[in-house]
Amino acid sequence: MNGATPGTDDLNGAGFASGAGARAVFPFAALIGQASLQQALLLAAIDPGLGGVLISGPRGTAKSTAARALAEMLPEGQLVNLPLGASEDRLIGTLDIETVLRDGSVRFSPGLLARAHRGVLYVDEVNLLPDALVDALLDAAASGVNTVERDGVSHSHDASFVLIGTMNPEEGELRPQLIDRFGLMVELQNAFEPQVRQAIVKARLAFDHDPGGFRAAYAEQQALYVQRIRAARAALPLLSFDDAVHARVSALCIDAAVDGLRADLVMLRAARALAAFEQADAVTVRHVERVADAVLLHRRRQHDAQRSDQGPQQDGTRPHDNAGSASGDAAASTASSADTDWGYMPPEPAAAVPVKGVIPLDPKKR
Repeated sequence: MNGATPGTDDLNGAGFASGAGARAVFPFAALIGQASLQQALLLAAIDPGLGGVLISGPRGTAKSTAARALAEMLPEGQLVNLPLGASEDRLIGTLDIETVLRDGSVRFSPGLLARAHRGVLYVDEVNLLPDALVDALLDAAASGVNTVERDGVSHSHDASFVLIGTMNPEEGELRPQLIDRFGLMVELQNAFEPQVRQAIVKARLAFDHDPGGFRAAYAEQQALYVQRIRAARAALPLLSFDDAVHARVSALCIDAAVDGLRADLVMLRAARALAAFEQADAVTVRHVERVADAVLLHRRRQHDAQRSDQGPQQDGTRPHDNAGSASGDAAASTASSADTDWGYMPPEPAAAVPVKGVIPLDPKKR
């Protein structure tokens, strides 16, 4: 069961710690019951090129708290919020075309993507954003570069950030083409275990009562996270994948019936980031298996009934793959029709009665 440490907004009104003039950040190390979320966020922090993390869950499950906590541990410590009403220009920036025409120089006004460089870009209710904005931020998150083009003039700048998008499934889903482009996904649930629920509330109350003292108790763990993130980023280029790792990734993605190869690539990168964080000498199959759920959660498709009922044979083929006889050909044809037209019933032979003559209709009965 995934619990949640409610954010300041959840339990403390305006979101400011008592007696403080600025927002206090709940420590990443103090999050309770969110191991899967913490792992996904750390992997995205180590390798921002994964494409970010999509967090799905009901209200009050500390999605924004976790995003702020991660941002604090990154080099710039910058958390940039993308509001729902933001325009494309506000997101990617603008070019002053008049300046270009007048004196040939490019005058660029940076947007939120430039501000988020080396930090976290947080998008609450990403499923409610226009598709064009989601496309733009996903492009930048995957490439680490933002390019603005206007009337044949272009400008590019670095935009390496950790993308964190949240959504409440009750308010609608993302289109499949967009959700697939998020590198990792975590699904949060409400905490219904009494001990976990009580621990979360106690931690929240302790933080609200004395933010400084609460943070001091986790200072050593926080410093260790920062150090390990930095070391893991440096170790990424030194880790490679052997054939066993590639084979396991392929098997998991095929079993999940994913579209394309994005899942394979993300899984390999996520496994490498986990190995780097744990200071391992090599990426192993175990690393792959520990990141697989976050990679496949939003990409997994159910196998059709034909493939699930008929498992692979010893030679790796399925029963309808062998067409060595007329009956085999017919079975393959039937299976193919069932795969392409769901619910389609193949034609069946029926007895025919020969007609010896044509009986004219009685004009009076017409």
